[in-house]
Amino acid sequence: MKLVAAMSGGVDSAVAAARVAEAGHEVIGVHLALSSNPQKYRSGARGCCTIEDSHDARRAADVIGIPFYIWDMAEEFHEGVVENFMAEYANGRTPNPCLRCNEKIKFAAVLERAKALGFDGVVTGHYAQMRETELGRTMHRAVDPAKDQSYVLAVLNTEQLAGAYFPLGDIVKDEVRIEAKKRGLYVANKPDSHDICFVPSGDNAGWLRERLGSEVGEIVDESGKKLGEHKGAYTYTIGQRKGLGITIPAAGGEPRYVLKIEPKTNTVVVGSKEALAISHIDGEKPIWCGPVPAAATDYRGFAQIRAHGSPLACTYRHDGEHISVDLDEPLFGLATGQGLVIYDGDRVVGSATVSSTL
Repeated sequence: MKLVAAMSGGVDSAVAAARVAEAGHEVIGVHLALSSNPQKYRSGARGCCTIEDSHDARRAADVIGIPFYIWDMAEEFHEGVVENFMAEYANGRTPNPCLRCNEKIKFAAVLERAKALGFDGVVTGHYAQMRETELGRTMHRAVDPAKDQSYVLAVLNTEQLAGAYFPLGDIVKDEVRIEAKKRGLYVANKPDSHDICFVPSGDNAGWLRERLGSEVGEIVDESGKKLGEHKGAYTYTIGQRKGLGITIPAAGGEPRYVLKIEPKTNTVVVGSKEALAISHIDGEKPIWCGPVPAAATDYRGFAQIRAHGSPLACTYRHDGEHISVDLDEPLFGLATGQGLVIYDGDRVVGSATVSSTL
C-alpha cells in the first residue's frame, strides 16, 4: 500500500511510521503545519506543532529512510478547530478541540489530500485498534488502557476509518519507547505533549479573555442571589469548583460548583455538588464508526464522556439525528459541548456532541 504517515515530531508517530515502512509499504512522512506563527520551542510537555517538533519529525523520517514533507494546514486548522473552540465557549459550551482536530484535520483534510495524491490511507501514532469483524472494519480500544485514544478517534466515520491505520494499538507505551531506542530514533525519550496545542501556556481562560474580552458578570446561586463577580462566563465549565472567586461564607458555608453558564446574560450559576447529578444525556450530530444501529431501538452499552474517563453502563438509542443515553448510575458534572462516545465492550459504536443533560 501507499501510505501517508502523519508525523507530529513525537515518539508515537515516529514508531508508527517506522513500523509500516518496515512492513514493506510505500510510505512518506508528513508533518502538519497547523499554525502560521508556530512557537520555536515547546515548554516541557505543553503544546505541540512547534518548529522544534517539525525538526524532530524530519530527523525521524531520515532515520527511517522515508521521504518527508510539511503540509500547510494552518488555514484549515484555524477555521475548523480554533474558531470552533472560541465559538463553543462563547455559547456557554465546553468543546474538546482534539476531537475536532481528528475529525476536521488529521483525517478529513489529510486523508482527502492523500487520496488525491494516489495514497491508500493515513498512518498515525494513535493508540487504538482496527479489526476485521463480522460487522466489517471496526475500531476498538487499544491494548494499553492508560494510553487508549479511541475516545478522541470516535469522530471518524466508516469511510475515514477505512483509510486509517494505527500500528500502535497492540503495544504499550513503555514498549514504544524501547522500540524507538532500538531503531535509533532521537525522540525516544521526548515527553508526550499535553494541553491544547494552540494554548501552549495551559491558561485556557487567559487565552479566551484575550480573544473574547473580559466583560464583568455575576456569579449567582440557584435563587439568583449574587455571590461574586467574574471576567467572562465563557472561562468557566460545568462542575468547576476551584477558581470561582467566591468565599465559602458568601456561599453559605458550603463549597459551590458551576451548575450553569448563561452566555446571553454573562452569568454563572453555582450550587451544591448534588445538583450536578445527571442520569440522562442527549447528543447531537451522531457519527457512526461502523454499522448504524437500528433507530428507535434500545441497546445496552457503555458511555464515555471524557478522554480518560471510566466507561459508564447505559442504555442508548437514536432517532437518526440524536443519541439519547440513560445511565445506570448518576454522573456528576457533565458540560454540553463535550464528546459522548458509545462502546459495545471494547468496540467503538459511535459518538455525538453532548447537547443537553437531565
